[in-house]
Amino acid sequence: MRIGLFFGSFNPIHVGHMALANYMVEFTDMEQVWFVISPHNPLKEKASLLNQNQRLYMVNVAIEDDARFKSSTIEFDLPQPSYTINTLVHLKEKYPQHTFSLIIGQDNLENFHKWKNYEEILKKYKLYVYPRPGAKSSELEQHPNVVLTQAPFIDISSTFIRDAIKKKKDVRHYLPEKAWQYIDEMNLYKK
Repeated sequence: MRIGLFFGSFNPIHVGHMALANYMVEFTDMEQVWFVISPHNPLKEKASLLNQNQRLYMVNVAIEDDARFKSSTIEFDLPQPSYTINTLVHLKEKYPQHTFSLIIGQDNLENFHKWKNYEEILKKYKLYVYPRPGAKSSELEQHPNVVLTQAPFIDISSTFIRDAIKKKKDVRHYLPEKAWQYIDEMNLYKK
């Protein structure tokens, strides 16, 4: 099976994530998208992250009715901070029958040369790149394993949602319904 790996902190998952995953399974050769919940992105502050199991729960309730999507906790058991190359090696060992590719934002492609063993990733895996606000072109766009997609430009971020909740704004329509209900019931992101 051709699996697209959508790495993220999903802090929280929102409709932009869902629309992008939907685009990837409908308009590329991916058969499934796996939401890989990152316990700690080495390029992000850990303090702002909600507990990994709470983020996993929100992803699971967001995707529960769609067989094209799956959540993955593969990085929960790997050494921290998690590096994509280590996760890819681990996934390939665990699921040799699948072909994996990465789903990344154009802004991440700009900094891809800073990723651990990025040359090896580019050699062995396809990168499906989606447009991001303010992202600049990268020389890597010319690489044969980089696929620039025409995914819709969705300018919603988890940071925006967290900040809006802190300011007591109603942002329920930016999130999958069950994820919003969980955030509301648990009083998440209010402080």
